[in-house]
Amino acid sequence: MEFMLIAHDGNDDEALNRRLAARERHLALFDQFNQMGIFKYGCAILNDNGQMIGSVVVSEFSSREELENTWLSREPYVLGGVWKNIEIIPIRTRART
Repeated sequence: MEFMLIAHDGNDDEALNRRLAARERHLALFDQFNQMGIFKYGCAILNDNGQMIGSVVVSEFSSREELENTWLSREPYVLGGVWKNIEIIPIRTRART
């Protein structure tokens, strides 16, 4: 089943610092799941000034529980307190590359 994760960072003064501190670990995990074919694509959500304030990831897991247990339980942006509001939406994509 495909899922879209929409995650918004905190909006406190240290939010960007937390994101930058966890970024390399986040990207390494993203690359691992991407190579396994689990992640379809991901992108940063930007504010009007071009600053990263969140993320969108399209993935494929057998269930929401698998997504949470396999990915989110070890996602650096979750563990590092970067993502404060996470929405997980079941989706069906039309075209894949």
